[in-house]
Amino acid sequence: MFKRLFPILALLFIGVFILSKTNEEEFQKKNFIYNEIYAVDNSTTEKIDSFFQKRYKLGAFSGAVLYSAHDTIYYKKAFGFANRRKKDSLTINSKFQLASVSKTFTAFGIMLLEKEGKLSYQDSIRKFFPNFPYKNITIHQLLVHRSGLPNYMYVADKYWKDSINTTLDNCDALGLFILHEPKRYRKPGTRYNYSNTNYAILASIIEKVSNKNYVKFMKEKVFDPIGMINTTVYDKSDFNKNNEPVVGYINWRRKADNTYLNGVVGDKGIYSTVEDMNKFSRAIFENYFFTDEEMKVAYQLWNKELHTNDNYGYGWRINMLPDSSKIVYHTGWWKGFRSYFYRSLADQKTIVVLSNNSRTGKLSSKSLMDLFDVRYE
Repeated sequence: MFKRLFPILALLFIGVFILSKTNEEEFQKKNFIYNEIYAVDNSTTEKIDSFFQKRYKLGAFSGAVLYSAHDTIYYKKAFGFANRRKKDSLTINSKFQLASVSKTFTAFGIMLLEKEGKLSYQDSIRKFFPNFPYKNITIHQLLVHRSGLPNYMYVADKYWKDSINTTLDNCDALGLFILHEPKRYRKPGTRYNYSNTNYAILASIIEKVSNKNYVKFMKEKVFDPIGMINTTVYDKSDFNKNNEPVVGYINWRRKADNTYLNGVVGDKGIYSTVEDMNKFSRAIFENYFFTDEEMKVAYQLWNKELHTNDNYGYGWRINMLPDSSKIVYHTGWWKGFRSYFYRSLADQKTIVVLSNNSRTGKLSSKSLMDLFDVRYE
């Protein structure tokens, strides 16, 4: 009996093996792993490692680092503790608060909805929120920080009555503007003025248009499709799900407060890892979401009064080099965290540095770029 069944079982085993291998290959492709090789015994690797090792030993860095070019990871390593009291070591898979690097994802979400025809960059805020007190502010102006709106954080500090016990969320922030109509800095479209309000409102527009909360939208539309399995949006109101994946520190001893402002997302709030951020970068380079032509709108120098080596696009800071190639990047700082996300468009290089110590984690852009032999003006 077994002899008769053996050929059938063997064929089934081979079929399952082939199917598993195919699924594994599809999973790798989906996750933008391909055949990434961690380059060892390389002069670039040694230079990067020496830089961060020295800073760590001097007590000047705690965090995780990744450098890649095309499909090769040249360096990845973690230094220090996720929780100093518990002595939990940081790892490559540790999730850090991205702070303002979250803005890059929010802009990306808006671009996806525009591509689907669900909104226009020239739509007014009032199209989505008719009671919004300021006229003629467009999605485009929010994206490039030309709305003239004041920072919601300062507005909340003035008007939010119970910051100790009650978390402010995006609806609350929008409500403060509608109720109190704080004085704007300038007329929309007049000048560049970086404001977290712009991206908090963009997150609210994403929710209004998609009929999904920001957490679900980002997971379904951006994170899951490219295998960013260690990336989440923090929700301070849900204490059961969020136990601060990595603790942020103001210095080596002082833990940063989990402020009432952590209920607002879009301008901040995303937690991710260096490897997931590299997946996101690879997905853009490989046109998973948009073609190169479609991405040009995000990389334009939209603020003409600014220098070409310090401009802002759709969720990206833009540095144009003398040969007209571009470094697109964003940095972030928020309550114990510093984040750095750099992409060189000409040679497809990516740098991700995430730190959970805001004072000692400060790094210069030039030093990070020089390690990778990328010019930075």
